Amino acid sequence: MTEILDGLRLSRLGDDDLELLLLVRHFELKLLDLYGRGDLNGTTHTCLGQEYVPVALRPLLGEDDHVFSNHRGHGHYLSRFRDPHGLLAEIMGREGAVCGGVGGSQHIHRDRYLSTGVQGESMPVAAGVALHLKRAEPGAIACVYIGDGTWGEGAVYEALNLAALWRLPLLVVVENNGIAQSTPTTSQMAGTVAGRAAAFGIRHHLVVSTDVNDIRLSLEPLVTEVREGRPLVVEFVTHRLGPHSKGDDVRPAGAVQAARDNDWYGRYAHDHPEQFHRLDGMVKAQVQGIADEVAARPLSRREESCA
Repeated sequence: MTEILDGLRLSRLGDDDLELLLLVRHFELKLLDLYGRGDLNGTTHTCLGQEYVPVALRPLLGEDDHVFSNHRGHGHYLSRFRDPHGLLAEIMGREGAVCGGVGGSQHIHRDRYLSTGVQGESMPVAAGVALHLKRAEPGAIACVYIGDGTWGEGAVYEALNLAALWRLPLLVVVENNGIAQSTPTTSQMAGTVAGRAAAFGIRHHLVVSTDVNDIRLSLEPLVTEVREGRPLVVEFVTHRLGPHSKGDDVRPAGAVQAARDNDWYGRYAHDHPEQFHRLDGMVKAQVQGIADEVAARPLSRREESCA
């Protein structure tokens, strides 16, 4: 299957949105480059191909909202804070790191943002935070990002049960890229995400588009209802363009080609070439400059606390 999912021309974005999309894309590509050259240690999980998800949600989430991310969370963080210097310093273990260089690529805490590499771990925490917000800060929500593979964790269902019973302001964003590490979703999950949400009486909204403007328009009223105590599961049918981690891609060629065919990056370049090429080279150069500057910093010190 290599056809374009929504089959439509992507609408033109403002420069601010496109710059953010390109920032996440070139940040992730730079990470893979640094790992490939041996300049970084450990592991990382890029969101290549999925950048539009947090960018579309960005203006729908306020400073009072809590965001819970996962192992593939660089785009979530950059969309929230636009802080590539701090994030890269964290991953490289350099001064100015968000969490003193001890959290690395997956475990970040800053203000009302928290990421973890443990699948499903954030769901019950997000439900608990949503309960607090309902009682103490009406109108604020807890947004938690999970993947299709996370539905194999019992904590997901415990959290959904409480969210439905207590009418929690909980927004569950499912980035369904069709593969859980190296296992196709069809081989590890029976039924559908929609069906599992329905079992708890929780609304489900399916997004197949990669058009940031269209996604925002459809989600804005639904997120408003979440703020009023109606939990929601939003499922994005998306594609993971890169490997699970740095180089462990075992997908067949057809699946990789489908991801490339549906990639927003090439489609936007085709649909809006003048704007795209005006900003793409500029952002790529900015990311290279950030990488050079951060790499020249001294190593971070453990006594530094999270931002």
